[in-house]
Amino acid sequence: MGILSFVTVFAVLILFHEIGHFTTAKLFKVKVLEFGMGIPPRIWGITRGGTKYSINALPVGGFVKMLGEEDPSDPRSLGAKPAWQRIVVLGAGAFMNALLAIVLFAIVFMIPQDTRVGDLTVVAVAPGSPAAEAGIARGDVIRKVNGRTIENFGDLSFQYQLRRGATATTIVERNGEAVPIDVIPRWKVPAGEGPTGITIDLFNDRFVSRSEPIWGAIPKAGKRIGDTVVLMKNGISAWFVGNNSPLDEISGPVGIAQVTGEVAGLGVIPLLTFAAVLSLNLAIMNVLPIPALDGGRLFFIAIEVIRRGKRIPPHKEALAHATGFALLMIMFVAVTYNDILRWVRGDSFLGG
Repeated sequence: MGILSFVTVFAVLILFHEIGHFTTAKLFKVKVLEFGMGIPPRIWGITRGGTKYSINALPVGGFVKMLGEEDPSDPRSLGAKPAWQRIVVLGAGAFMNALLAIVLFAIVFMIPQDTRVGDLTVVAVAPGSPAAEAGIARGDVIRKVNGRTIENFGDLSFQYQLRRGATATTIVERNGEAVPIDVIPRWKVPAGEGPTGITIDLFNDRFVSRSEPIWGAIPKAGKRIGDTVVLMKNGISAWFVGNNSPLDEISGPVGIAQVTGEVAGLGVIPLLTFAAVLSLNLAIMNVLPIPALDGGRLFFIAIEVIRRGKRIPPHKEALAHATGFALLMIMFVAVTYNDILRWVRGDSFLGG
């Protein structure tokens, strides 16, 4: 089930990404040599309209191979097109993944869900913790954080994770009155404690069914995209100023397959949510200025624009991308090795 879920989810994400490149390349009359799903060796292919459509053996990627991606000598090559057209073609894959993430989040918000809600009450405060220093006390009922209504454990955890290292304005109900308290969720978390050092319980709990109409789901999905980007940024920051290890946070195909299987076992909504986050990860990863990725190629175009049309020689750019690809493969092998060790130990990739 894990492998099937992973292959299905990843194939959809990659398909949308490559359709972005393919469609815009065709729009600007760039010759597309091959549209491939998976990584070679090729197991099937057919040629139509001068383009080979292929399915390849390793289901962990895809590609749109265009004529002259660095070399502008042929008028139908990508390299021969104006800078703005090359930017559109190279950025279209990430755009499609970001758009897909919004669509998936919107679908999640439109599906009726039974949600457990109640009064989230502080039952203990760790001495010396950010909550203790800010003045949060046992018996306080947490009503809002950062202006967002808090109704369950997930709401509170999400808002405090968004504000790691920054002020999280928390409204608590104390003796029937609303009391604003500024607390700063910490980066380094002692064992057995959370970012703020409070222990909470849910009282007067009940289940309510909630869903959003499409006109409410789309803006909410857009907001969730922004929040997810902040969580990703905080996760990376925690590698340097917190006590999170990159080896515990980064996963390759083996780890992602394991997570997909675990999430699929929780139901359709968690799987759609995970797919949305994964699609957004792909969008962000592909616009980073890393040679061999779309962002690396966009970086070279940016240099060209800054230099008023003077390009880096094609052979030098090709060398940079080849080097970047080799380094990515080394990282891929290292991450996969770590994933396999975690899988052999029986660790859950979801944590806990």
